[in-house]
Amino acid sequence: MTNRSPSSAIPSSLTSPRAAAFWCAVVLTGAATGVSAILLTRLLEITQRYFWGGSGRDILDAAQRSEPSRHLLALAAAGVITGAGQLLLGRLASGNGIDTTAAIWFFAGRVPVLRTLGSAVLSVVIVGMGASLGREGAPKQSGAVFANLFADRLRLSEEQRRLLVACGAGAGMSAAYGVPLGGSLFSLEVIRGILALRYVLPALVTSAVATGLAWMALPDNPTYQVPEYPATIAAVVFAFILGPIAGIYSAAYIRLITWAERHKPQGWWRMAAPIAGLSFLGVLSVAYPQLLGNGRDVSQLAFSSLLIPSVAISLLALKPFAIALCIGCGAPGGLFTPSLTSGAMLGATLGFVSAPIAPAFPHGIASLLGATAVLAATTQGPISAVILMMELTGHVRSLALPMIIAAALATMVSRTIDARSVYDARLSDEQIQARQRIRDSGLPLNENTVQDASRPKRPD
Repeated sequence: MTNRSPSSAIPSSLTSPRAAAFWCAVVLTGAATGVSAILLTRLLEITQRYFWGGSGRDILDAAQRSEPSRHLLALAAAGVITGAGQLLLGRLASGNGIDTTAAIWFFAGRVPVLRTLGSAVLSVVIVGMGASLGREGAPKQSGAVFANLFADRLRLSEEQRRLLVACGAGAGMSAAYGVPLGGSLFSLEVIRGILALRYVLPALVTSAVATGLAWMALPDNPTYQVPEYPATIAAVVFAFILGPIAGIYSAAYIRLITWAERHKPQGWWRMAAPIAGLSFLGVLSVAYPQLLGNGRDVSQLAFSSLLIPSVAISLLALKPFAIALCIGCGAPGGLFTPSLTSGAMLGATLGFVSAPIAPAFPHGIASLLGATAVLAATTQGPISAVILMMELTGHVRSLALPMIIAAALATMVSRTIDARSVYDARLSDEQIQARQRIRDSGLPLNENTVQDASRPKRPD
């Protein structure tokens, strides 16, 4: 039996033991994460403007107007910076980099500060140069680092540290995209892996503080400007058809990402592989500039019913390949928006296929439902996925029902094939099994339960 002192638990009120220290850490983490999200976003825009021109916010438009030589040089340079950055971080920071999910479950939320912050800056730079990864990975990492630092400073317990690191990572996403509710749910459902009442308020406060500060310098309008689509029976029927297909697609996508994570280059290949891999992406981007960056621009076209069928069908396969290529060659970056974009391409493709049956059904709705379904299945977080899509697009009611149906069915099918999420790709099979044993036991997550769960079980 595991005993837990009142001072180590998550404070349920302001009068709980050591509540002042915990809530101070929550507010400080939110504030630091919000400021870091502003700085990282500005760095992304500066990098993108320098290498591609334009406003620094629309990489697709700039890339379509660029000469093929710029595609090749920008991505080759991104490969050089990636390789050099990874080698430098390996020399300056002792130990291996720890994924946020692994840190929360197996290292009491502790992350290597210098290596994680360096990786965050590196990911923003190469995404700005065109790597096919998400920009939210950097503020998530910085949020986790600040949470870890404040937990140390204020001497929080391991349980409080784990929650605070998850809240910090979720607040990074909240601040980057202006999604305080979705980001807080994401921090619990996806990153922490538990939706519990005592965790909700810290997650909400951290995300609210981070987003509020970020809105002082970053746009507070929805990330995607989407027409006001009406609620229709056709959308509900389409969601029932889309859900299982999206679940199968997501399971294959997760396995592709997992394979790429486990085959990253080692030793001095960490310098050569990014140059070769990202240069090849540059070659592909001459014909398909939509592969560059996190995919926000092409998703915007899909959600607005402006995407042509040939592009959607091509990107259905090419976007996941480009994501896996970047990860496999060692490039750091986020997976949220790239996964969303892959789902939008799936929805758009199915929308085009169903056009002869339902010609009046906008493929923009199909794209929105596809993005929601794949996002839910790849993160294994259906609740946060639906809320995030509503906040990202500004659609609160009209598509809520088909979004929920598509997300639930896709998650169920994907979970039946493979229980891991795309954020579990860096976890070993042993760690996945250990985490499941902890969840099944119902015991609190602490050093003793982690050690017990990590021991190999003897056959009966």
